[in-house]
Amino acid sequence: MISIRNCSQMFMAGSLALVCLFTSGCKSKPTGPPMGPVQVSVIKLQPQRLQLSTELPGRTTAYLTAEIRPQVNGIIQKRLFQEGAMVHAGQVLYQIDPASYQASLAQAKANLASAEANLPSLQAKADRYRDLAVIHAVGEQDYDDAVAALKQAQATVESDKAAVESARINLAYTPITSPITGRIGKSSVTVGGLVSSYQTTVLATVQQLEPVYVDVVQANAELLRLRARLANGQLKSSGAQGNKVKLYLEDGSLYPIEGKLEFRDVTVDTATGSVTVRITFANPKQILLPGMYVRAVVEEGIRPDALLLPQQAVSRDPKGLPFIWIIGADGKAERRMIEVDRAIGNQWLVSKGVSASEQVVMEGGDQLKAGMQVQAAPYKGDATAPGTATAPQASSGK
Repeated sequence: MISIRNCSQMFMAGSLALVCLFTSGCKSKPTGPPMGPVQVSVIKLQPQRLQLSTELPGRTTAYLTAEIRPQVNGIIQKRLFQEGAMVHAGQVLYQIDPASYQASLAQAKANLASAEANLPSLQAKADRYRDLAVIHAVGEQDYDDAVAALKQAQATVESDKAAVESARINLAYTPITSPITGRIGKSSVTVGGLVSSYQTTVLATVQQLEPVYVDVVQANAELLRLRARLANGQLKSSGAQGNKVKLYLEDGSLYPIEGKLEFRDVTVDTATGSVTVRITFANPKQILLPGMYVRAVVEEGIRPDALLLPQQAVSRDPKGLPFIWIIGADGKAERRMIEVDRAIGNQWLVSKGVSASEQVVMEGGDQLKAGMQVQAAPYKGDATAPGTATAPQASSGK
């Protein structure tokens, strides 16, 4: 049986052991020197002259397009072209059987000759009746009838002349010619086929491919922003060079000839909120064919004091808004919200939030807090230096 005295001794011994253990634990905790400034790598922004451009999708269209349709009824007697070949303005493409139209012209000429043959005698009769009516040798009614007959004969002559001209025009429409010079497509009718005047079915289509149009679409909101930048001086017009446009084909290759901006449409598409931009490209080798998907790089203007910031330096807050870390003259970190215009290569074009010659953190920003003292060193990475990117961009990146 354990006595009360023994219990007291055991309690005192346990308490003493706990005190010793606590004391030894406190003595074993390391007490190093206070932490120094955070090491970061920085770059200094420098303003530069930058040519801005926008990449817009579009498709090629023929400079001129002529849909070949017959203007008279008849049977196709000949087809006088090779499908896919070049044809010239005025070249005969189809020949409609002209026999019935030749006969109509001959009949019209005969009717005209008959009417003209009666005209002299009627003219002479009217003249005689006029003289006799003066001396009352004939009645006034007889004279009036002679004049009326003469005028009717004259009207018949004019009518027959019009019929002859109409028959001549119809006969002239039997050879179907090309109104423009260009490349002709496939034929929808063969020799022996029946065609009718102004039918809805196109016999063939001729397209002028030198030069060609490229129609691209541009958001009207972006067009308004561009005009505002030019108005407030953020962008400067690049003069005649501002009309030059580069073209990338479907396989990503660059078309060797620059195009010229012709016009922007005056109507905004209510469904897409965009306007059509038309560009003209020379096409001597006919590489560009109607309907091709292309990407046009349109020069916007020159930004004389652009600031380009490597994307590595830009972070995003929980709302997706971009920010950077700035090291002030006192060596302290400052979290700065910025606005970016677009991506250019691996850099952002900054429109607001940072100024030239400020030190922007490239590495070490994830360790920073606002007001923290830092030790900055120049960034020595292989990121593209501001100002070297030249690839055209269309994304805003905001």
